[in-house]
Amino acid sequence: MKYAARRALRAVVLLFGVSVLCFLFTEMAPGSFFDEMRLNPQISPETISGLRARYGLDQPLLVRYSRWLTSVVNGDLGFSVAYNSPVAPLLWSRALNTLLLTTTAMLLTWLMGVPLGVWSAAYRGRWLDRVVEAGNSLLISIPEIVIALALLALAVRSRVVPIGGMISIGHEDLSGAGKVNDILRHLLLPTAILVLAGIAIVIRHVRASVVEVLDAPFVRAGRGLGIGRTRLLFRHVLPVAASPAISLFGFSIASLLSGSLLVEIITGWPGLGPLLLDATLARDVYLVIGGIIVSAVFMIAGNFIADLMLLVADPRIGTGGLNEE
Repeated sequence: MKYAARRALRAVVLLFGVSVLCFLFTEMAPGSFFDEMRLNPQISPETISGLRARYGLDQPLLVRYSRWLTSVVNGDLGFSVAYNSPVAPLLWSRALNTLLLTTTAMLLTWLMGVPLGVWSAAYRGRWLDRVVEAGNSLLISIPEIVIALALLALAVRSRVVPIGGMISIGHEDLSGAGKVNDILRHLLLPTAILVLAGIAIVIRHVRASVVEVLDAPFVRAGRGLGIGRTRLLFRHVLPVAASPAISLFGFSIASLLSGSLLVEIITGWPGLGPLLLDATLARDVYLVIGGIIVSAVFMIAGNFIADLMLLVADPRIGTGGLNEE
């Protein structure tokens, strides 16, 4: 409990630091939402000044930050000038879409990456290991945006999966199963991009961890007792080698989330990525800050879950046993 409390406190401090940097960077950025209005001769300077005062943008930075922080404590992330709406509802629906995409990609990446890494380690030096390693080297050497553009071009030419959006026209007229199938078909392209961009790292880390354990005495003893290869690998070797992979899990969540924002823009998935891009171009300050904070919450929550999983796998972490050794 003390370990979890320390991690939770660190997460709160990290979020506070992210919010401070967001306000500083938005203050340093040139321009504002009202710049285009100033170019319109039909809009008087008094009108623009009144709008700035209405949204609280005429106040000093410290005053605006303290008011925003107070509103966040009450569950309010501010007001979007571009959408003339509270920020929280705008972000909530988009955040759910991003969470659906990243969760699906994360599950598929690890469900495929862990077995491939284990079997690659078990057959190291053989044809299976060489094929997997060649595929890993290829995927790691290709930038994520190239993978995204290549799959997007393939989808456009083949028309196998729909491109853009989350649902098709006439989605409401479909049955329950039809609606789910429609969403899954739209989800296929961005998920495939994220999986291909992240699975090679998972395979390599799992393989390296398992290889270190395969020469341990208990593995040789298990083989001598006649334990089957699959049972020995996944029931005995993998749990021992799990700690580095669990540590990687937290980092992969952060990379998947940051990558998903770019993939959403490229494929037209209605998540936080396109919303943040539009808000940045429109200089909608509070929407940009709210989007970054929500993304930071996802990343910190993922790392917090990984820390708890690591604690379950090795309780010595919570008591400082590793440091003592």
